[in-house]
Amino acid sequence: MYVCSCFGITEQQVREHADKGACTPRQIASACKAGTDCGSCVRRIQALLGRGACPRRELADQQEGDVLGADVTLVPAAAPRARAA
Repeated sequence: MYVCSCFGITEQQVREHADKGACTPRQIASACKAGTDCGSCVRRIQALLGRGACPRRELADQQEGDVLGADVTLVPAAAPRARAA
């Protein structure tokens, strides 16, 4: 079954890329362009990766968490300024 109709990528191809180490939608996109055009397939790719298509999924999740970091501080956006009349 096709996952990405823009580039003709199948579930099997996503699984093959996952077996080779592409364990995130971004890594799948780098491997075969799936998810880089209209984006409607990204959730399907996420679902495939979440269902064991990626043998190293736990490690990938850990690395993404390390990159994002738990110590990131979110700063609220400044209030819009009033226009001068």
